[in-house]
Amino acid sequence: MILVNFFYAQPVGHAVEALHYAHGHHAADPTRNISVALNAATAVELADLCPFVEHAYAIDHPFLEPATHSDLSVLPREWDWVLDDPRRHQAFQTDTFAGMRDYYAASDAHLIAREGRSIAGFGRYPYLPHQPLRFALEPADLEQRTIAVMLAGSSEPALYPSLTAWRSILDALHAAHPGVRPALIGRTTRDARTSSALDRRALLDHPSKPLDAYDLPLKQQLAIVKASELFLSPHTGFGLAALATGTPWLTISGGRWFEYYFNHVPFRSVIPDVERFPCFSQFSPAMIVDGRTPSMSDARIAADLDRIVESATELLSGTLTYEQALIDYFADLKAATGDIWSIDGVHVGR
Repeated sequence: MILVNFFYAQPVGHAVEALHYAHGHHAADPTRNISVALNAATAVELADLCPFVEHAYAIDHPFLEPATHSDLSVLPREWDWVLDDPRRHQAFQTDTFAGMRDYYAASDAHLIAREGRSIAGFGRYPYLPHQPLRFALEPADLEQRTIAVMLAGSSEPALYPSLTAWRSILDALHAAHPGVRPALIGRTTRDARTSSALDRRALLDHPSKPLDAYDLPLKQQLAIVKASELFLSPHTGFGLAALATGTPWLTISGGRWFEYYFNHVPFRSVIPDVERFPCFSQFSPAMIVDGRTPSMSDARIAADLDRIVESATELLSGTLTYEQALIDYFADLKAATGDIWSIDGVHVGR
């Protein structure tokens, strides 16, 4: 029995990341049962879409704040191998996220690894990198060609395009592809899980007649994404889940984080002119000018609108290969920033 012990922040992308590692370990040794331990505030139910996962344990534990008490009784104690999130060994992570630090200290005391304890991915337990992860999910029955659109992730609204900018994007896409309907994906509920920073209601009257898919259960939203020809968004962890449906991802790049996982699916990341529109601040605070980060300003969207539409047209045509997308992306990213990393080292050699 193998436990991928992956307690990290709640955005959906980190749950997909954990499942990606679990998949790689399963591919390397299918004879072993694989389970995952995830932050209870993340999309634990995504494990239900992964037949190779025997069980998913939802860990109800602070992430940011120190833990006065760590109750890990939900986790069985004995395993053959325990494979931790590599971030637990990064001092700046444990210094920043006290609850994460306390969780791994408690799990060290609670868990017994009969054969060994290592990290998920390239550790001491067998692992096959670059395995295509696909959710076991039926596509939704949509009436017409669809582009799934997520207006914003879960950070503050200043880090995403404005509703005015989004209307200009929908206008341009509708002019170029009048037979394609957007489906607006998001979540308004405010609880421990992530929710969307922008409301979609101001866009529901758009001439493209958007499908309102806000607040549907996550699996239904992913079924809509799977049935769509394209997923369009700024940087968001949900994009990793979209890729696991097999749907191409078009990112309006330029948030605090660049895109780092592509799962053998064609994609485009439209990176801004970083001299005009600074971005990719990562753990440092993003620059905010007039209430919005420059890379998500109306001026930046206007500057890159043609590129966004051209990329959408290319992905809708089905002519772009995954390998070509990787080559083009990392060339653009290296020109924009020198601090590049990727899951499984996808960028190495490109």
